[in-house]
Amino acid sequence: MNVEYKFKKYQTAKPLTRIKTLSWFFKQFETRIILSKNNKRTLMKNTRSSIQLHHIILLLAFIFNSNQIHASPLIDLLKALVGQPVFKQSDLYITDDDIIISAYDGIQLHANIFVPTTGHTHYPTVIFINSWGLDEYEYLTEAARFAEQGYIVLSYSTRGFGDSQGKIATAGDQDIQDVSAVIDFLLTNYPVDESNIGLAGVSYGSGISLLSAAHDSRVNAVAAMSTWGSLTGSLYGQYTPRLIWGALLTGMGYLTGDPSDEIAQNYIGLLKQENIDEITQWADLRSPLNYINELNVSDTPIYLSNNFGDNLFQPNSVLALYEALTTPKLLDLNQGTHAVGEVLGMGNSQHHVWHNVHAWFDHWLKGEQNGITNKKPVEIEVKFGQYEQFDSWPSTDISQNTLYLHEKEFDGDGDMKDSPYSPWWPKTDTVYSGLDTFATTGIPLLSYITEDYLSLPILSSMNLISSINAIRWESDWLNEDLQLRGINKIHLNVTPSSDKALLVAYLYDVNWAGIGTLITHAPYTILNATPNEDIEVDIDLVATAYDVPKGHYLALVIDTADILYSPPTTSLYNFKINYAEGINNTLTLSSK
Repeated sequence: MNVEYKFKKYQTAKPLTRIKTLSWFFKQFETRIILSKNNKRTLMKNTRSSIQLHHIILLLAFIFNSNQIHASPLIDLLKALVGQPVFKQSDLYITDDDIIISAYDGIQLHANIFVPTTGHTHYPTVIFINSWGLDEYEYLTEAARFAEQGYIVLSYSTRGFGDSQGKIATAGDQDIQDVSAVIDFLLTNYPVDESNIGLAGVSYGSGISLLSAAHDSRVNAVAAMSTWGSLTGSLYGQYTPRLIWGALLTGMGYLTGDPSDEIAQNYIGLLKQENIDEITQWADLRSPLNYINELNVSDTPIYLSNNFGDNLFQPNSVLALYEALTTPKLLDLNQGTHAVGEVLGMGNSQHHVWHNVHAWFDHWLKGEQNGITNKKPVEIEVKFGQYEQFDSWPSTDISQNTLYLHEKEFDGDGDMKDSPYSPWWPKTDTVYSGLDTFATTGIPLLSYITEDYLSLPILSSMNLISSINAIRWESDWLNEDLQLRGINKIHLNVTPSSDKALLVAYLYDVNWAGIGTLITHAPYTILNATPNEDIEVDIDLVATAYDVPKGHYLALVIDTADILYSPPTTSLYNFKINYAEGINNTLTLSSK
């Protein structure tokens, strides 16, 4: 049964049949991978679970987004997943799917290329770099679009993925040298305009693009989608290992590629809080923020795109990267989760991110005066709302407002007030570990997809959140809308009973019925504390763009567990929030 027939069945089917149809596609994908990797038939159980979870998320995204995806690009993407890549035919270009590039160490990188046939002496060139777990066929739809517009387009599988040889280098020095080898190959064999070479990628490919721009002066523009500023912060931000995303990436690496031993070793090390210095050094070498001087000296124009619901590459480090860059730059912060919008948006000329990618390259590689550099350089999509534009980031349109946290009262929650809290004598509130609460980030990955595509918020009832295993503070009812933009911050004075503790903070928009919509959250892990001694903790919440309506109130909840994050210990502990004259616990809001 061919892919076109299956897709036609999908388009006209009821939701249950759509699930079955798309399950067929992903079963073919998984079978193809396993058959090509017979030496990995003894995959770990959690590896298979991770890939199956990834299938479910993509599957549901297709269902929810079916009316927003053009049929042809979706068919092509599905064909690529099951080993039947489609090269769109056109009189405007020729294609070659048999490209092999020798890397600096002799390994072979497999690639495909689109070359215009319009008779020009040289052409601007775009190099696409695959996402984690995918290969050179990921971008065929966009490669054809660029080729029709007069670009040479080469897509290759990074080492360890697809048919490329070598071990997965996880955006390390080998990957950077491979990009340079790809550029060498293009300049030697094709009519490439050496002054107009761009790098682009989603997720894994985006980070390699940024790092390569810092090391190879021949890179003239970058489009980095679902990208990261700090890999260290993405894997271990605020000293907290990412449990679900780490398992997914590690599992995908073993199932779809040929990973180096360090991938699993580093993931396990993070979960066990061991060898942290070595692991963070490894991640720092793969963090564009650590090459900001090189990027700024190169003056390479850089387009950055990230998503507020991306719990892999959370947007905080991307904001820091954007702020530190002095190159020509453009930033989009969208709603949704990691990479889903960018992958499903391929082939759609009206898709916000891909429209900007084309305009960015058209300006910087072809010299078109299309207005991309005249508009405000920061665009932020408000949750359940529209895009807003800012002249800069940090923006002068954004101000900080501090709320002071008061001790719990008889009704089980504390207040958040505009003025400092100075009790007559020192007081404490105690939170106990051992049980999770109804404060939650939702179903991993899935909740942020349904939030974006179906406008289904992540909800919690404030009255059902345990006052033993969590603490909750509530603001006054709002007299006007509160437009939160950027990174909100928490400062706490705490006394942990153990040397290790996990704090997970959630910020809610609460209606008259006590139902809270999750605005943002963040974890923070206390390590190497002296038990029963006072310490100060500063938590940066994940950046957000959210409008709290008049007549609602804010609630801040802190508990000790969330499925997204790995706890530092299985032992029971508690922590006290301390209140006293001269010390303050605060929530600082970033708002328009």
